[in-house]
Amino acid sequence: MRILFWLRCARVYSLPVTVMSWAAAFVWGLKSGGNAFAGILALFGISSAHLAANLLDDYMDYKILSKDEKYMLSAQTCKCEYLKNGSVQPQMMLKVIALFCAFAALIGGILTLISGREVVLLALAGALIVLGYQKLSLRGLGEFAVFIAYGPLLFEGVYYVMTGGFSVDVFILSLSMAMITEGLIYTHMLLDYEGDLVLHKKTLCCRLGGREKALRLLYAFYASGYLFAALFAIKIQNYYIFAVFLTLLPAVKLCLEMKAPNTKENFYPRFIQARNIITYFALILVLVLAVR
Repeated sequence: MRILFWLRCARVYSLPVTVMSWAAAFVWGLKSGGNAFAGILALFGISSAHLAANLLDDYMDYKILSKDEKYMLSAQTCKCEYLKNGSVQPQMMLKVIALFCAFAALIGGILTLISGREVVLLALAGALIVLGYQKLSLRGLGEFAVFIAYGPLLFEGVYYVMTGGFSVDVFILSLSMAMITEGLIYTHMLLDYEGDLVLHKKTLCCRLGGREKALRLLYAFYASGYLFAALFAIKIQNYYIFAVFLTLLPAVKLCLEMKAPNTKENFYPRFIQARNIITYFALILVLVLAVR
């Protein structure tokens, strides 16, 4: 089916990260007496915006890659493959991006009627990140955009549409999840490091003056994620949250493995490791919040 084809192009496999982050905010919103229907609607809007951002990122990258004969040197040789092999025309891709954005806007409109006009501001912030992510990434600000999108904006946004207010506890929780999410995104950027150098991309990794220096920031992202998780546990006096530290050893293992050069063979295993860390981290967090 064509729908499944476009979902694959939009990297639907990346949605579990968004869903798990949403689930943590959703469960906390329910515990605060929030509107479950509004929270579920928010998931559809967030997911649609996420897929639109993935497609737009590929579209913008392709415009650069198609002008450079060396771009196949990247470890991620399948990047924009559906555009390179002619399965998709750029004009059609723009239409699909517009559809995803329109659906997200529709959800935002419904949530505005349910939860209030502040939703418009939250939606506009999300739209700016979706439309501007690629340019921010080229300037070394992609991690900042991810931090905002997967942290305070997602968590406080979901909590707001459910409860009509904001929360310091939710903010601290969002910082923890945002940093672990940064670990995943930054791992992906480190895996693309050599290819991005070929493309003259000024990502944060490339700007730090060497792969070894860039790797240190990965340590900082993961360390901060666990630190904020501990702070959240202490703040709400739910010490079962310390169970997320079960994922610390795999995070350390990944960081050590990332010291070795990237190859085509280790690209996906390393990315899957990073994805598993955030998946289990979020799953433990959601389960603890749900039962305690």
